[in-house]
Amino acid sequence: MKSCLACANCTFDEARHNLPLAFVYSSTLSAQQLAKTKMTAASTATEETREFEFVLKFEPGADKLMDVFRQYDSLSLWSSAIFVSNTHMWRLDHAKGTDEALSAFDNIFLDDTRCNECFDVNQCETGRTYYVLDRRETSRTIYTLRHEIEACRSVPYFILNHVEKGVVFESRRVGNEYRWRVLFPGGHSIGDVYDSIESHLRDGVSLSLSHISSAGNWKATERIISDFSPEHWQVLQAAVTHGYYERPREVSVSDLASILDEPRSTVQYRLRTAEDRIVSQFVQQTL
Repeated sequence: MKSCLACANCTFDEARHNLPLAFVYSSTLSAQQLAKTKMTAASTATEETREFEFVLKFEPGADKLMDVFRQYDSLSLWSSAIFVSNTHMWRLDHAKGTDEALSAFDNIFLDDTRCNECFDVNQCETGRTYYVLDRRETSRTIYTLRHEIEACRSVPYFILNHVEKGVVFESRRVGNEYRWRVLFPGGHSIGDVYDSIESHLRDGVSLSLSHISSAGNWKATERIISDFSPEHWQVLQAAVTHGYYERPREVSVSDLASILDEPRSTVQYRLRTAEDRIVSQFVQQTL
């Protein structure tokens, strides 16, 4: 059995069925605060928001769109807004990659004859509409409106059906993984959701639970570095993967240049400009 990420003394299966995702605490408000906010005494019990992450992994050939992500290391897709009802899902997604990768992505993702969300069936007849709001050499911003139908459900549908309200979603696709990060208040167990999704998986698709934790910093980094070029992404990814930011450093800039087969001066310039942009935008947007 896998070890539970949230508790060292229970199995993974026990944890996901029994772990409470929130606790309730009481706060005492002054009469002035009560009058100002018009809150009742009963509403002083506040639930902590919690988060978890579902990861869908696709084997080669299991999904045409995920095969494109597997083929192009530079390609990634992340959401800045996702809204879900019992009948529809509408969202904004941002794709990054080389011109060649994005061309291959466009051919599959924008094809309204196929579904980009199916994990339970190979193809479905759900209605979907796509609008490219911004098209650049190395990026796309896409609006999607999708109808939910029986036998073709998205991940958010299963979660919303279980939690019912107060849910916030984020998603990211890269390589062979489609990650869904979920934030919500309340004491809901995620075991039933996990089992429901897992029971609907088609061949070639697997599900894992990445983490269960208190809510963290939701996509601040994504918003900061959404305008990076694929070359900047490549250098940063290599730096993180090979331990450039470890203490002590496990590789040097020269080592990264050899790994990437690029001139040392080029790697150093891209690394420095990426770091400068992250710090400056972080200060401007979050502090």
